[in-house]
Amino acid sequence: MGLCGAAVAVLGVVRYCHPEVMPAACEAQLAVATDSVAAPVIEEPKSDSAGERRVLRRDSLRPHPIRSVASYNACFPDVQDVQILAARQWGVKPVRDRLEAEERKSELVFIGANPYFEIDKAMHSSIPYLVPRASHLLQDISRSFLDSLYVKGVPLHKLIVTSVLRTEDDVARLLRHNGNASEQSCHRFGTTFDICYNRYFTVSPPDGPERRAVRNDTLKWVLSEVLRDVREQGRCYVKYEVKQGCFHITVR
Repeated sequence: MGLCGAAVAVLGVVRYCHPEVMPAACEAQLAVATDSVAAPVIEEPKSDSAGERRVLRRDSLRPHPIRSVASYNACFPDVQDVQILAARQWGVKPVRDRLEAEERKSELVFIGANPYFEIDKAMHSSIPYLVPRASHLLQDISRSFLDSLYVKGVPLHKLIVTSVLRTEDDVARLLRHNGNASEQSCHRFGTTFDICYNRYFTVSPPDGPERRAVRNDTLKWVLSEVLRDVREQGRCYVKYEVKQGCFHITVR
């Protein structure tokens, strides 16, 4: 331990064991020192069997555990009939075609260039526009996912968005060859987006070594924790799509 670290530890022990002798100036000095030095976290004093007070330390940098959710289907059950009501409440009037989408930028936010998530390069049946409320939700989910990976000690990966706003022309084309497509798709209102759970974008340093490999299941577990928390906050509806390999999300 360096000289500064030792001083912080001594001040901490004095503060807990003899608070009456800890002047305000020393308390201020301790606060500054602990902000600038990566010292061990000091917990509340506890009594041992002899009745003497002792100080415990723990490593604050220990990675958080990955827990996932008990069941994807049970945790994310929000079907079309539920999501469509929120889509109609918060969304825009359906867009006829892509030209009209360009003309309605006062109602829609372009999300095609964002540092926190990636738009799927193979996304041909929708365009990267959302209403502001849904755009904020997607950004918060993506940032929370990156934060969770960091605190869990998992190499950083960005989410991949596979479907966003569908125009009426997009829906008509999908109905001809996609059995899962719906004429009353929530994607028509700019409130809904799909995040795939079996593909992720690896974030690697431009001049450094490649990141170690991470199983998609591990990343899926972390993503499910984030989506569960956001859903429980009442911010969105989520459906676990098995055949499509995505989480289907509509803002609330």
